[in-house]
Formats: sequence, structure tokens, C-alpha cells
Amino acid sequence: MAVKIRLMRMGAKKRPFYRVVVADSRVPRDGKCIEILGTYNPLLDKDNIKIEEEKTLKWLKNGAEPTDTAKDVLSKAGIMKKFHDTKNGK
Repeated sequence: MAVKIRLMRMGAKKRPFYRVVVADSRVPRDGKCIEILGTYNPLLDKDNIKIEEEKTLKWLKNGAEPTDTAKDVLSKAGIMKKFHDTKNGK
């Protein structure tokens, strides 16, 4: 089972709001997820990314692959840098 960290679209038409979730790669975009890690709202200027850091780092250490868009969101939140620092032993 390949596990991915990806975005699940929520919100109304023309008002997107995303949840950052862990899901099986075979499940549809808005389908069943394993765990919700946080939220991302691209319409807000500030405080648009809220992610639980400990849960996300746990899933990354266990081998969950972030999609390209999810990787960008995690990078903006500073989580990917922390993951690479712990991976390299810093």
C-alpha cells in the first residue's frame, strides 16, 4: 500500500479550501483518508497554513510520499526543512 500526503479539496465553488491528509494512493482525491494533518487556505494572506508538525514528521519518517503540491505547502510551513535536518542527523 503506497501512502501519500496530499491535498483534499473542500469549500464552495470558486472558494477553495484544502485539508492536508494522508491517504492511500489508489483512493480518489476527495475520498477516504487515513488521517488529517492540517489545513491550507490559499485565499488568505496570513495564517493560511495550519499543520500538526509532529503527526506530519511521523508520517514522513514512516515513508509517506508527499505530492508536489503538498511538498510545496509543507515547505512553506517549514516542515520539510525539519524533516531533512533530522534525516541528515543535524
